[in-house]
Amino acid sequence: MTTQRHIEHSTSGATLADLLERILDKGIVIAGDIKVKIVDIELLTIQIRLLICSVDKAKEIGVDWWVNHPAFSRHHQEQLSDSILKLEDRLAKMETQAATSEVKPTSERIVATA
Repeated sequence: MTTQRHIEHSTSGATLADLLERILDKGIVIAGDIKVKIVDIELLTIQIRLLICSVDKAKEIGVDWWVNHPAFSRHHQEQLSDSILKLEDRLAKMETQAATSEVKPTSERIVATA
């Protein structure tokens, strides 16, 4: 009697959507260090820490820096919009001033007499 063996591929049970859902639900941390040395003298160290997870999971583990960050607040966005409008008005005024006060070339020559 011969028995048949089935080869199971690593992607057979999970689609990309399943994998993404699992990563966002559980979270994943990718860490790495890069060091540049010349003759045992460390010139540069780069430490990389990457956390990939859902917002709910991030809040659950205490990572919520965006909650109180001023760049993400509604008040900051309104201030930014006001600043942009002021700059646009200022630019329009400068453009109209430049258009009305263009220097017209003169055809007169200054002759130096000695």
